[in-house]
Amino acid sequence: MKIITKSSPIGMFDSGVGGTSIFKAVQQLLPNEQVIYLADSKNAPYGAKSKTEIIDLSFKNTQFLLDRGAKIIVVACNTATTNAIEELRSTFKVPIIGIEPAIKPAALLSATKVIGILATKGTLTSELFTKTTELLAKDIELIEVIGEGLVPLIEKGEIASPQTKDLLIKLLQPMLVKGIDYLVLGCSHYPYLIPLIKEILPLDVRIIDSGEAVAKQTKAVLQDAKLLYEGPKKTSIFYSNQNPKVLDYLVNKDQPETLEVSFLDF
Repeated sequence: MKIITKSSPIGMFDSGVGGTSIFKAVQQLLPNEQVIYLADSKNAPYGAKSKTEIIDLSFKNTQFLLDRGAKIIVVACNTATTNAIEELRSTFKVPIIGIEPAIKPAALLSATKVIGILATKGTLTSELFTKTTELLAKDIELIEVIGEGLVPLIEKGEIASPQTKDLLIKLLQPMLVKGIDYLVLGCSHYPYLIPLIKEILPLDVRIIDSGEAVAKQTKAVLQDAKLLYEGPKKTSIFYSNQNPKVLDYLVNKDQPETLEVSFLDF
């Protein structure tokens, strides 16, 4: 492992391009930090894979980032977090940040006590997700819906297509019937669908994702470890093992500077 210093990069991985929504939250809070982002799009979606497969892929991704000097690992994937975070933390010595559906704020703020959760099968069926919901949502009715088919559409760049909207209408219907007042997005890909989701949901339904919480936790852990970088701004780097055009588009969308996106067969 390379020597870790304050100037070492933040390592971040996801099953594909969706974790760039987490990158943007981290970048906003920690603008000078360098992020090395790994999009394992070749193996997306993780949500349909077995726990063993998810753990194996998460180990491979983490080692890839550590080989490039990462001082901290951000698992920007709900499915990888809920299935592999304990194994990652017990194996690797660097701090590891995970991402989980933001059930707690939704449960605290909900007036109807009916909350919708849109997530992958791998997240909703995980042991960690079950423990979290039992602990935080005892008096809440959770309408859990598997976002079957959404990740492949986003991986193809179809974040505003009629096909994607039609699928969202179908997936969100059970939540609307139950009268949810909060929708929790349980996959880092899904924030890119918020404009479409807002067209479907009533105006009084709030949408919550975990990007800001992950960014705050990353900053806090770096501060505690005395690894927070405060020097000149460093440019982040992005890798994809499948067609990087969508990653390039999402990363550089609304960016003041063009960030490097590369194909890497891993």
